[in-house]
Amino acid sequence: MYRFNFQPVFDNLDMLAYGAWLTVQLSFTAMVIGLVVSVLGAVAKTSGIRPLRWIVDVYVEVIRNTPFLIQIFFIFFGLPALGISMSPNTAALVALVVNVGAYGTEIIRAGIESIPQGQIEAGRALALTPTQIFRHVVLKPALRNIYPSLTSQFIYLMLTSSVVSVISANDLAAAGADLNARTFASFEIYLALTIMYFLLALGFSTLFGTLRRVFFNYPAGR
Repeated sequence: MYRFNFQPVFDNLDMLAYGAWLTVQLSFTAMVIGLVVSVLGAVAKTSGIRPLRWIVDVYVEVIRNTPFLIQIFFIFFGLPALGISMSPNTAALVALVVNVGAYGTEIIRAGIESIPQGQIEAGRALALTPTQIFRHVVLKPALRNIYPSLTSQFIYLMLTSSVVSVISANDLAAAGADLNARTFASFEIYLALTIMYFLLALGFSTLFGTLRRVFFNYPAGR
């Protein structure tokens, strides 16, 4: 009969909490930078500049059709052969940004292409500049349309960030692995990690829901 022992978890809650905080920092930073990459990639894909579209197409297809683990290994172990060395945490951030940027590009591209051409023509008729048309007529309604899909991808990014522990990056999964190596209370530790990741996902979901109400729930006539 297995005897449950959660004492190692309770004794090291501060260590796990710090790991969770590092996961939040890493994930949130990757989300913000990844959103910028996604918007730029979507603009490039919907532009009329063919070489730019081809470059983004190659980037998106390569990232979406290769495992995230291999991407991390390539960035952390492969790039030093070209003279590009990074710390584990930096490599983890770059890998997450590159990954979410590819998926986000396709999501935002779909949102941009969902905007009726008539709305763009109306913006031109009102003498709006191309920048104003893109910001107010195209991008904001597009983000509103694809917001649930985009935020779901961001939450998935947070959960995927647990993989970065394989290159010794500091996060919740790494903290759990270190604790398990010292105490061998595998069931208890990974049950605690499961609960903590679940709570983190709920926290991000609540945050994104609040942001949606603040920024996107405006009257249809505005």
